[in-house]
Amino acid sequence: MLILGSQLNQTPVMSLQIGTQLAVTGDPLINPANLQILAYKLEDSASDAKQTELIRIADIRELSKLGFIIDSIDEFIQPTDVIKINEIYNLNFSLVGMKVIDQKNSKIGTVIDFTLDLDTFMIQQLVIKRPILKSFNDPELTIHRSQITAIDDYKITIKAEAEPMPITKVEEVVPEAFTPNYVNPFRN
Repeated sequence: MLILGSQLNQTPVMSLQIGTQLAVTGDPLINPANLQILAYKLEDSASDAKQTELIRIADIRELSKLGFIIDSIDEFIQPTDVIKINEIYNLNFSLVGMKVIDQKNSKIGTVIDFTLDLDTFMIQQLVIKRPILKSFNDPELTIHRSQITAIDDYKITIKAEAEPMPITKVEEVVPEAFTPNYVNPFRN
């Protein structure tokens, strides 16, 4: 199922062990190489840790009406606990707010949200806010992940729109004397 990423902001993290809310989700930790959410930063954590805490997607049992369900507070990690997560955390990558251009360096807009697949936590589409002059026709644009060609620290590059084929004048064909290959029985 696809949902907007913004719908998971401020989602409660609930414990099966004690049956109460342990924290609230903050920003997602996104791997820019494949646009997969690896973890969520936590806010208002019940633990006494002064450092940044994360909840890995792998440790979430399910997403219900109550929020993310996990086993216990022992599932919370520090960024330095997992090497791959620490590498991504140190990149300080944030998808929302990035500029989007096409391969011809034309500005497409700015990322304001994204849709993700809840089964894999892979980002499937980017929701783009168009620049003022282009927003008269379409204020928002949705880009599928297959359109993305490159992501760097400052911008996302997508495939350019196909150029329209130039219209060439078609020469009028002068029909030759038409001789049918059959005889129409309804014509006298």
